[in-house]
Amino acid sequence: MQGYFTSPAGQRVKTQFYGYLLLLPALVFLLAFTHYPALATLRDSLYQPAHGSTPSAFVGIDNYRSIFSDEVFRQSLINNLKYALITIPSALVLALLMALAVNRQMKGKALARMVFFMPSLLPMVAVANLWLFFYSPQVGLLNQVLDGFGLPGHNWLGEPDTALYCLMAVTVWREAGFFMIFYLAGLQQIDPKLSEAARVEGADKFFFFRRVQWPLLMPTTLFILINATMNAFRIVDQVIAMTNGGPDNSTSLLLFYIYQTAFSFWDLPSAAAMTMVLLLVLGTVALLKFRLLDKRTWYQ
Repeated sequence: MQGYFTSPAGQRVKTQFYGYLLLLPALVFLLAFTHYPALATLRDSLYQPAHGSTPSAFVGIDNYRSIFSDEVFRQSLINNLKYALITIPSALVLALLMALAVNRQMKGKALARMVFFMPSLLPMVAVANLWLFFYSPQVGLLNQVLDGFGLPGHNWLGEPDTALYCLMAVTVWREAGFFMIFYLAGLQQIDPKLSEAARVEGADKFFFFRRVQWPLLMPTTLFILINATMNAFRIVDQVIAMTNGGPDNSTSLLLFYIYQTAFSFWDLPSAAAMTMVLLLVLGTVALLKFRLLDKRTWYQ
């Protein structure tokens, strides 16, 4: 046996064994806090809750039928999809523009980077109160600006047509600076010789960005898209702090409604079924992004 571990095959087995031992702590945490909760949630979504002495019973997909017949759930899902489709590309484009701006040689570059990144450091309660002042229908900054131009004010968070877009603006403002850091790191990893070669060849800045910088930033873009998608579907504190889902459920997002269903209405099986729908949406989006964008991503 001792001779086996000194052979080339034995050395490979020994190396793999040590590798799995190093992965074991992370694997235990991954299984305990990610995979097991997901399987437990799937199990709970297939049972009705216990009532008093009546035990829980298997009901199959009845909970899923129930949530899809729930008008508020359908509206929350549509709101969340709209929220993601607008905030993700908006935050990504703004982050890229800010990264390109502060990557140049300019005076006050460090100050500009700090100003762009500062919103992502603020607690959500502080951000919510700041923007509640902007959106206030009486003394809000936006209505004061409109009044300066002789235009009527607007109840920004009190109207269903504008409330969700107001939340989107807060999200883009808060997340763009955080994503800018990743784009800035990606830009600084690009070899400066490529820029010098482009100038020698007479390429303008837009051509250099489109044909050199943007392709080399695709790994960073893929990473940001995955994170921005998860952020868009797990937002709940901002909704609670600013609108509590109103008016008329126009700002009710999926995770917020799951929270309400579980801890306000105490309907845990329905909340579990909604959670599985949320996991399915996130998994589908992540799979599509990896399948479609990974082919256009250069890692070298």
